Amino acid sequence: MTGEDWSIIDAYDYDLPPERIARVPAEPRSSAKLLVGLGVPPQVATVADLGSYLSAGDVVVVNDSKVIPARFHVQRATGGAVEVLLLSPQGATFEALIRPNARVHDGELLYYEASPVFRVLEGTTEESGLRTRRLEVLGDAILAHGEIPLPPYLAGVEIDPERYQTVYANRPGSVAAPTAGLHFDLQLLEDLTRRGIEVVRVELEVGLGTFAPVKDRELAKHTMHAERYRVTADAYDRIRSARRVVAVGTTVVRTLETIAHGGALCGSSQLFIVPGFEFQSVDLILTNFHVPRSTLVALVAAAVGSSWRTLYEYALANDFRFLSLGDAMLIPTGRGASTRPPGTGTPAQEIDE
Repeated sequence: MTGEDWSIIDAYDYDLPPERIARVPAEPRSSAKLLVGLGVPPQVATVADLGSYLSAGDVVVVNDSKVIPARFHVQRATGGAVEVLLLSPQGATFEALIRPNARVHDGELLYYEASPVFRVLEGTTEESGLRTRRLEVLGDAILAHGEIPLPPYLAGVEIDPERYQTVYANRPGSVAAPTAGLHFDLQLLEDLTRRGIEVVRVELEVGLGTFAPVKDRELAKHTMHAERYRVTADAYDRIRSARRVVAVGTTVVRTLETIAHGGALCGSSQLFIVPGFEFQSVDLILTNFHVPRSTLVALVAAAVGSSWRTLYEYALANDFRFLSLGDAMLIPTGRGASTRPPGTGTPAQEIDE
């Protein structure tokens, strides 16, 4: 990591030509390209080949959170248009981003056609450079009127909502897909099982903590938005007994490392993983190629140091597709040796409801 000033966001910048941003997903899912960064030089494979780089006794951990139809185009009583993006639920209410925010007042109703669907509650939160509001959802607004939210760089893209879910998506709660998992299909899951590689599910509700931009040049000034996670005691026992832990996506990394660094099995994570971080749970990461100057690139740099830039440059030079619908890479975290005795992970904590 010598020569880089990891404390500033500039260290995680790179030139991403717009034409390299994937606008359609690979079909079939596991045919997406995989850059294997486990040695020098890196190898080019497909995600379908993942099992050939793993061994019996490894555990592949996936995030089974399901994307909810969280984007709404509604109106104020005056007729003014408002866009709402629901974030984390807070009991019977939701934290939300509202645009335009300044014109919307506490206590007013927001309408879809002639029906009220949200009530704006008192209270705002300023975090990660974004101002959020609290909304009460009226009736069945989420199921009836919401849209699956896509990232801004996919504006104009039409995609089957089910294709923006993982095949194992189970528990609704995320406002964006855990995109590394979009590469998994039933054939890949069956191949891993045949090889003696177990797939274990955890849950982190993808929200602002994953995709909020870094507004400050100094990373120390950036506050990660809290995202809820849940891991069962049985799942965590299997994870900590694994030969190696393979995290599918940055949300899984943050979930497992939050617990390994003293968190409960159920709670909220604000873990910001940057170079210098000591990985205590995850051995390998399967992840997509991320937006420049993002917390996700910082996480990759925490795993592989300055090699992140070499891998990204290699991917750009070899026709890999980037961001949510793009290709993937497999990288080590440098945690200990390549294998470890079963049962030597952090003991499972009690679930804190």
